[in-house]
Amino acid sequence: MTTQQTMAGKVVVITGATSGIGQVAAERLAALGARIVLIARDRDRAEATLARLKAAGPAAPSAHFADLASIAETRRVGAEIAAAEPRVDVLINNAGALFNSRRLSPDGLEMTFAVNHMAYFVLTEALRERLVGSNPARVVSTASMAHAGAKLDFDDLQMARGYSGMAAYGRSKLANILFTRELARRLAGTGVTANCLHPGFVATRFGDQSGGLMQAIMPLAKLLAISPRKGAETIVYLASSPAVAGMTGLYFVKSKPAKVSPEAEDDAAAARLWAESERLQSDI
Repeated sequence: MTTQQTMAGKVVVITGATSGIGQVAAERLAALGARIVLIARDRDRAEATLARLKAAGPAAPSAHFADLASIAETRRVGAEIAAAEPRVDVLINNAGALFNSRRLSPDGLEMTFAVNHMAYFVLTEALRERLVGSNPARVVSTASMAHAGAKLDFDDLQMARGYSGMAAYGRSKLANILFTRELARRLAGTGVTANCLHPGFVATRFGDQSGGLMQAIMPLAKLLAISPRKGAETIVYLASSPAVAGMTGLYFVKSKPAKVSPEAEDDAAAARLWAESERLQSDI
């Protein structure tokens, strides 16, 4: 893997950094000199992570708090960060969840779609001006190979019919890749790149609160999982490596561009998802 450049003077905004691969990625980027700006929901875990970041690198980290399942909260925290930070060099959309049974967000959206897709969309839009003004800048989004076999149903994006936790998760990860493709297209010429990644199946807190059978089998499945340190490598690579400075709109596995499913290459679906996400955001 190409050696990361120094991140001294760079500001990295990251979600899902109080545990798992997000926490490891934040610590490694802090060690490279970046100043980390966390978005967290749990204050105790955020304080513990801030302490780890202070020990890892020279730049003082900070934390903002929001429930990323809420469009209004996500928009608010994005505006707060944009007001507080003169520049944002890297945005890492990493927070994600899986729910065994269908739940609704504060906005009445299916919870997996709300957390795993809409939060990426809303936060990126809120920080877009800062990213463009800081160019060259990067947007890095955690997707998954779970997108393979998934297909978006635009007549039932909220999965009101025939809900399945894994199907909802797969669709949300497909949405991450389509979002990245359309974002890269829209950011062309601005100096801001957008890429996404599959981190691998990682032994983290992921799935621990999913409920039902999924929650029951997760501890056994994690015996076969890779470590958070290994899972964070591609995030750190996409956030810092000079080797990907000119690459955009791509999906990475083990720090290399990888093929996606045919559904994830559908530019018409990417544009339609963007339009639908804009509509949902404007309704709140």
